[in-house]
Amino acid sequence: MTAKDIQKVLRSLANPEIAEHSQHFFKTGIGEYGEGDKFLGIRIPMLRKLLKEFKTTSLKQILILLKSAYHEERLFSLLLLVDKFKISDVHEKAVIYDLYINNTKYINNWDLVDSSANHIAGAYLDDKDKQPIYQLALSDSLWERRIAIISTFHLIRKNEFYDALEISALLLGGSEDLVHKAVGWMLREIGKRDITAEKTFLDKHYKEMPRTMLRYAIERFQKKERKAYLNK
Repeated sequence: MTAKDIQKVLRSLANPEIAEHSQHFFKTGIGEYGEGDKFLGIRIPMLRKLLKEFKTTSLKQILILLKSAYHEERLFSLLLLVDKFKISDVHEKAVIYDLYINNTKYINNWDLVDSSANHIAGAYLDDKDKQPIYQLALSDSLWERRIAIISTFHLIRKNEFYDALEISALLLGGSEDLVHKAVGWMLREIGKRDITAEKTFLDKHYKEMPRTMLRYAIERFQKKERKAYLNK
């Protein structure tokens, strides 16, 4: 299958009403985080239904699709990469990881990051030096910083929290809500598994944490405890 074959199918499924809603939902206006992004108007369940049909698509063709101007085509390329990564041998996993990490400029919205970062970057670096995601955490790119923290979700699921906590500390600064929310989310996930680990981090950093990050992190706490953190 070629990228053109996939584009032909996806564009036949375009829905202008859904596309218009997505333009607003993903903040594509001037000065917003998704400025200039274009949508076909295809829901994620429909994209997932098509994965099996195009599972043999080559990495070369997937990369072409990843560079598409249309959001859903980039998302579909990432979903294909995730599925391909899961069944690949060690060599091909490395190739997929390199493709992913060298093309982060096309992974430029929160759903694109969240559907792929922990499944590819996080999974690949599982037994390797985590320095690449630390470098992403220091990037000027909002999306690369989100990739950095979401990548740690793979490790969090294994009850390995060190890198997630270290990267969370690196991301305490900055002004982007989408990074703050992602860090708060990962801290909350740590808390589901080890509340002491989360609270130790919070007690050390809550004074410097952006409000949104803190709110996300303590979302599952009892009301009295949430108020205590927020009012300290």
